[in-house]
Amino acid sequence: MTEEELRKKLDALRIEHRDLDAAIDALTLSGAGDQMQLARLKKRKLKLKDQISLIEDYLIPDIIA
Repeated sequence: MTEEELRKKLDALRIEHRDLDAAIDALTLSGAGDQMQLARLKKRKLKLKDQISLIEDYLIPDIIA
């Protein structure tokens, strides 16, 4: 993948992560949320966070001073 493709994927992952966060909040506040569904959404959100971190680490290299 090119750097531009990685940046687009990163943006898409961040949007999905925010959407999942909003969905989790809505289910939690409504009180009608199924615990299994909440657990699945939270697990998916964590996977997205890991993918975001991997891409960010690749795009932003560590600079040793």
